[in-house]
Order: sequence, then C-alpha cells, then structure tokens
Amino acid sequence: MPSRRVVTGRSQQPRKRFAEELRLLRNARGETLRELAEQLGWTASALGKMESGSNLGSPELAEALDTYYGTPGLLLALWEVAMGDNSQFKEQYRRYMEREAEAVTMWHYAASAPPGLLQTPAYARAALAAGGLFGEKLEEQVEARLSRRKLLEDKDAPTFRVILSEAVLRTQLADPRDWQEQLEYLLETCDRPNITIQVLPFSAGPHPLMNTAVMFLRMPDSSTLAYSENDLRGELIEEYETVEHLQRRYDASRDLALSPAESRKAIMRILEEVPCEPST
Repeated sequence: MPSRRVVTGRSQQPRKRFAEELRLLRNARGETLRELAEQLGWTASALGKMESGSNLGSPELAEALDTYYGTPGLLLALWEVAMGDNSQFKEQYRRYMEREAEAVTMWHYAASAPPGLLQTPAYARAALAAGGLFGEKLEEQVEARLSRRKLLEDKDAPTFRVILSEAVLRTQLADPRDWQEQLEYLLETCDRPNITIQVLPFSAGPHPLMNTAVMFLRMPDSSTLAYSENDLRGELIEEYETVEHLQRRYDASRDLALSPAESRKAIMRILEEVPCEPST
C-alpha cells in the first residue's frame, strides 16, 4: 500500500497542529505575542504557551482567536480535537483510556490517592511532580489529566463508584489550602447523581485490595474489563477469570466500607481537621 501523501506538510498530531495553526495565523499578520495579547485582553504568556503546545488554553480563548482571525469555528474545532488527544499520555494508558471513553459503568478502588478523574489541579500537579515531572512537561500532564474530568461531566456520563481507602484522605498535600480544595471537591462530587463515593476506614483492618489500585469498566456489550496500576506501569486485564477474581475482591472490600452517607460525613470530619490559615 502506498504511503499517505502529505499535502500541507503540517503536523498530524492534534496538539502540535493546534499550536502550529496559532503560530501561522499570528505570523501571517506580522504581530508579536505582546501585540496580540493587547488586542485580545489575554496575557502574552498564556498565548505563548498555546503556541508552544505546552498549554491548550480555554475554549473561550480559542473562540476569541477565531473571531480575531476571522476563522469561525476552526480554532475551536482544533482545540476540541487537541483536548481529546490521548497521545500526551504514556503508551501504557492509551488503550485503557480508549475503553474508558466507551464504558457505561466504572468502579474504582483507590489505595493511596484520589482517582485522576476526581483530582483538583493542585493535587494533580503535586502528584505528578512527586513522580519526577517538572517544567513544561509537568504542566502538559496536569492539563491532560484534568481534561479527563470532562468524562464524568457530560450529559451521558457513566456511573462512577469509588471506594477510597482512608489512606487517600490522610495523605495530605503540603499546602493546607490545596488539600482543603481537594477534600471540598470530593464532597462536591459526592452530590452528583452519577458518582458514589465510599470510604474504607483503617478500622476495617486488612482487606482483599489493600495494595491494589484497580478500575473496572463495564462496556456497552455487558463485558467487564479491569485495569490495575502502580507508579511504574498499568495493565489492562480482559481475561474473564482474572477480572471475576478481582471483582470478587472489590465486592468484599466494598462490604467493609462506610455507606455513601457516612462516607460523606467522614470526608467532612477530615476537612474540618485541616489547619486554617492564620489571619493577617
């Protein structure tokens, strides 16, 4: 089969293509980033990060650029495609994320950290930095992680059930304000109709998933997949017997967890323990 002919010579990767189009449009006008920022009322720094591909910006900014350049809908469409691009994630996660986007129900057991889908920007940044990322790569991965939260906010969002080990709620961020924001976000998500959060307290003792962070995806054809991960790698599990074994362990652990109502109270109690900032 002959190779595909490249027509424009521009990048075929959504994030890079979006950044490239922004640079081409600005250069065609002969403007500097500072001049463009003055015209739009946004900062030159924000526009520069978009053009470098380190940050995608917001849909409002993409729309403002469409209006300014006279490209109605083009940049917003490229922004949407770039936001949905999984190539910024490590290869080991991409297949899982493709299946996750199709799932109708998801169950998660979190052993030590809130699920990525329920993390605030500050928590995601701290967690990724602890894993060794920094600079533009860190900010790119923070944005990529936060973009996934949209999965639970869409009109047809899947049902999402989470069991949080109490360790998740006791491993605080260095900044009390950031940690308070994370706990408040968990409380907010508790109130969404498609999300159920249960806390598995230390008092429950040893349980079948103590050292295993795992997610189950129920697909439209009623099949169920499992995904287990640690700091080094993730594994998508499709073998029926293994998935069933993990699901039995999940069910046994859920039997030990607090009810959703009691779990909400537990999160509130921990939130109340967060030290207040001293008044000035």
